[in-house]
Amino acid sequence: MHFDTIAAISTPMGEGAIAIVRLSGDEAVQIVDYIFRSPSGKKLKEEKSHTIHYGHLTDPISGEIVEEVMVSLMKAPKTFTREDVVEVNCHGGLVTVKRVLQLVLKEGARLAEPGEFTKRAFLNGRVDLSQAEAVMDLIRAKTDRAMNVALNQMEGKLSRLVGELRQALLETLAQVEVNIDYPEYDDVEEMTVPLMIEKSTWVKSEIDKLLHTSSQGKILREGLSTVIIGRPNVGKSSLLNSLVQENKAIVTHIAGTTRDIIEEYVNVRGVPLRLVDTAGIRETEDIVERIGVERSRQVLKEADLILLVLDSSEELPEEDIRLFEAVSGMDTIVVINKTDLPQKINLPKVMELVGNGKVVTTSLLKDEGVDELEEAIAGLFFEGNIESGDLTYVSNARHIALLHNARATIEDAINAAEAGVPVDMIQIDVTRTWEILGEIIGDTVQESLINQLFAQFCLGK
Repeated sequence: MHFDTIAAISTPMGEGAIAIVRLSGDEAVQIVDYIFRSPSGKKLKEEKSHTIHYGHLTDPISGEIVEEVMVSLMKAPKTFTREDVVEVNCHGGLVTVKRVLQLVLKEGARLAEPGEFTKRAFLNGRVDLSQAEAVMDLIRAKTDRAMNVALNQMEGKLSRLVGELRQALLETLAQVEVNIDYPEYDDVEEMTVPLMIEKSTWVKSEIDKLLHTSSQGKILREGLSTVIIGRPNVGKSSLLNSLVQENKAIVTHIAGTTRDIIEEYVNVRGVPLRLVDTAGIRETEDIVERIGVERSRQVLKEADLILLVLDSSEELPEEDIRLFEAVSGMDTIVVINKTDLPQKINLPKVMELVGNGKVVTTSLLKDEGVDELEEAIAGLFFEGNIESGDLTYVSNARHIALLHNARATIEDAINAAEAGVPVDMIQIDVTRTWEILGEIIGDTVQESLINQLFAQFCLGK
């Protein structure tokens, strides 16, 4: 497959020691060769693949030296894109890296679209679609566990399992074709239906295993949306600061200090939390604070986990009871704060309202109880199962939706086979399952979806 030559800055913009401008395509070596001057005078096209060379980039018209560089040369097909790839390593200033990019664009390269390097790796057969998506997951990983899930997927663990499932279905479909082509042999159908049920049941059980880990995988990929709620001045912002280990939120003794939503990512025992500190929920005449309270109620509806903060030194007011009602049925951990002060809270009433939820006591002023809270958060969602390294975690929402669809269609096939439906009718559901699983790895996916997926990538990746 032939594509034009693309180029982009592959390192974050800003000041740094090194920046990289990456090129990929048939003319990548030729373009850089035209502007690169090495002390030996040797051309890049004459050099061996997977080597690095010191020299200068020059303006071909004026002869002016543009930048001192190290050029990495990687020739097809043993590259990420399976095309010739050249990476120009230059000094990491904003002006410097832009000048280098402008120079290679001027000599014939085209500015790459977001994710176009990985898209080419997919289109050239270097990776399948699930592996390509894992590249972005690896970049965005917030914890070691999330990174390991992305690495496993990038190395093809999910792809291999999906391939095995599709192969089993393909063998079943081949047996069905024999039955349709040779209907005069009665024993063929007698063999085909039990085989179809056996293979389909195995595929369904493997899909069930993947879906069993999907909730954990999705949390590792996207983060657990965790909302801190409570009345004003009970310690919500102090809790945020304790978990983040920075003074991100303003903490004062004045009620209503937090007027808007504060959002931070934090790693709690390997669990990525998208932590949201809300304005204290109460009735107020202050217009700005009232807007903050309404936003707090909105994010509450979208939360995976609620941290409900109570004040140990106060009676349990009606406002707190209403908060318990608002989070009824949601995963909630109650944080009873300010245990360093004389206790006035009605603990029996709290335990009654908590139900099956968890209760943790803290003194955030003295940094007490935070470890217990972190253990409670990790235990509530993972219960230790996440440590099993041999499991294949499905973390991508697109993959999870497709697995649910595949499970439904293969279940239809099993039910139909057991009910004695003609084998050529069962074939329709088995074929559809095979196609749905193919969408995960990109074998049976539409071009519009491919373009949409890669558009979410970083520029230069």
